[in-house]
Amino acid sequence: MPRNKYPEETVEKILDVSLKLFLEKGYENTTVLDIVDHLGGLTRGAFYHHFKSKEEVMSVLSERLFYENNPFEKVKRNQDLNGLQKLKKIIEDSMEDTAYRKISIENIPLLDNPKFLAEQIESNRDIVMPAFQELIEEGIQDGSIHTDYPKQTAEILTFLVNFWMIPSVFPYEEEEGILRIKLLRQVTDSMGIPIIDDELMEQMEKVLSDSK
Repeated sequence: MPRNKYPEETVEKILDVSLKLFLEKGYENTTVLDIVDHLGGLTRGAFYHHFKSKEEVMSVLSERLFYENNPFEKVKRNQDLNGLQKLKKIIEDSMEDTAYRKISIENIPLLDNPKFLAEQIESNRDIVMPAFQELIEEGIQDGSIHTDYPKQTAEILTFLVNFWMIPSVFPYEEEEGILRIKLLRQVTDSMGIPIIDDELMEQMEKVLSDSK
């Protein structure tokens, strides 16, 4: 069989098919064979030539969706918002019903996988945390944020919103989730980044309720 002259096209096809199936059937209910069956003649060998597992597909897919709709890049272009407002916008956008959010929800069971969890920790440490820090430093400069510890504040914020608020890492039911949102508001207020106002609080509680 001749070698694939366009391996990147095969990768994109696998990712596109996987995204469609993950959103339609759910990650847990989708098998590698399901993905191969929708690749239009490509074999299981072609799949494993590019990806070691379904978990690796999910990891690459999550990264691709993040960069395609990077919320930090979007708010950085909005010159009408100050640093604090940009942080709030990041939280608001994370609750929108997008493919990235749906895939993030499908990711939740994978956090029981030590390798996948380690990748998520590295991604948050190397990508998300510095992006939060940049916005916090911008807020300090424009006067909307008041903290003497921008790096440490960014680290705590990253942990709170991307780990502590994820039920598969720190399990909770709806009532407990609402208490966490209230505490998150108190903590972020005390850190000098009051990003959760009454409107956002209500929105977060609604998302929590709808997800149960």
